[in-house]
Amino acid sequence: MKALCAVVLMFGFASSHLHAAEDPNVNKRGALENARLKFLAQKKGHIVFLGGSITEMDGYRPMVSEMLKKRFPDTAFTITNAGIASTCSTTGAFRLKDDVLDKGPVDILFVEFAVNDDQDAHHTRDECIRGMEGIVRHLRRHNPQAEIVITHFVNEKSLELYGKGQEPLPVAAHEEVAQHYQLSSINLAKTVSTRIAAGEFDWKKFGGVHPAPFGNRIAADMIGQLMDACWTNPPAAGAAAKTYAMPEKPLDAANYEGGRSIDPANIKFSDEWKNHVPDWAKIAGSKRDRFTKIPISEGVAPGASLSVEFTGSAIGAYVVAGPDAGTVEVSIDGGPAAQVNLYHGFSGGLHYPRTVLFADALPPAKHTLSLKISADKDPRSKGTAVRAIRFVVNDATLLK
Repeated sequence: MKALCAVVLMFGFASSHLHAAEDPNVNKRGALENARLKFLAQKKGHIVFLGGSITEMDGYRPMVSEMLKKRFPDTAFTITNAGIASTCSTTGAFRLKDDVLDKGPVDILFVEFAVNDDQDAHHTRDECIRGMEGIVRHLRRHNPQAEIVITHFVNEKSLELYGKGQEPLPVAAHEEVAQHYQLSSINLAKTVSTRIAAGEFDWKKFGGVHPAPFGNRIAADMIGQLMDACWTNPPAAGAAAKTYAMPEKPLDAANYEGGRSIDPANIKFSDEWKNHVPDWAKIAGSKRDRFTKIPISEGVAPGASLSVEFTGSAIGAYVVAGPDAGTVEVSIDGGPAAQVNLYHGFSGGLHYPRTVLFADALPPAKHTLSLKISADKDPRSKGTAVRAIRFVVNDATLLK
């Protein structure tokens, strides 16, 4: 028996799911084989979890991490928690380089944004595609052997839609990306809907949008089922990691695969701006600690302006938009000014992190952004403030 256990651990196909019914919403595409080969041969691996608060919390992420450690006990794993509450796939795409890729090549990326693309960002299909596809393409350009698993978490709206025989828009869009790039996906939303409808448990027991341990265990076990399907048999003799080829065409040519931050030194700020750590104690509204200790580009007065030359198809800012969030007037290449409202539905009580694009789907060429804080503002806002964690650009030319 000891010898059998040693063989199981050696090849990474230990299973805790052999007696569980297979879940049809575990969509296996590919075999995660590049990751297994590296774990076994090099005895190290970089696992990244990217998403919103569902990822940031101690939920499915530590469960899956422990499963990997048990499957590969001789492997030293670096686990990166790149979850940030409230953020959507757009923000994920634009912070991927800073928060993930700069930490080194990724072996497996677990990514979830279905819930926040819905209830936080209220994304269209195009926005869902551009964010998730941008993440996939940027990661695969950084490490063409990287494995990716997309998990669709669940909220009340998705339960309602599945109950009507409809698919939630972000789930459908992210599944398009998964199918186009042949990525495995975990449709937790559909499984939970089906099992609640069958009377196995209710929404309260699952734990809601931020699942209880019971709900997170369901998600982790579905990922465990995927691992079983991929890693039950030992690697083929002489197996070697392969490079994943990009499809000839992306789903959306305006996807955010070139998402990255702009060096503030390249931005021309008027004197009214401050690049500093704000005195948050004097600013009304709740704050999250991660944002209160970092430099912010802050402008609070109407008329404060900036300009920046950039190459790319989109430009914007990753902001914390609180009770005093303002509106900006933006112009591209000297064209007509358009107003962009930074205030979010959740800004009333929180300095809410969100990525706001000032221009999108531009010709991928050289452009100039001119921005000015407007005297106009959302009627719910108590001020005209702009607080940018970073300004961002989608410049895919840097990936070539």
